[in-house]
Amino acid sequence: MEDKITIIEGPPPTFESVKDEWVLGLSESPNLSEIVVTRLRTFNGPELVERCHRAWRHQQPICLEYRTQDGLQEQAPIVAARHIETEEGHLLILWIRLANEGIELQFGYDDDSGDNEDGDSDFQDWSI
Repeated sequence: MEDKITIIEGPPPTFESVKDEWVLGLSESPNLSEIVVTRLRTFNGPELVERCHRAWRHQQPICLEYRTQDGLQEQAPIVAARHIETEEGHLLILWIRLANEGIELQFGYDDDSGDNEDGDSDFQDWSI
């Protein structure tokens, strides 16, 4: 069974890109993805972090379940978790792996040296 942390109320979470070096070890995957961080207010930060640790100890995934701006329900794997106690309560910091499903990679180069204005190449035709 896959464990999850669900955002029940409030606005959709905001995700910030993470460029810290230690995150590179978390982002190793055959799929295109990006590690992002989100901060959530909660009443039980230590308990939620322990839930993550328990899942990882048993080599099980744990996901963040949230609603998008469109109101659609999404899930994303949690790869690291931490909590901080503040005056307003606990702040849960989650590092999430977001899939980059819409990314297309294009490889190529621009070389204008071999083209004329009419699009013909400067190379001679050696065909028989």
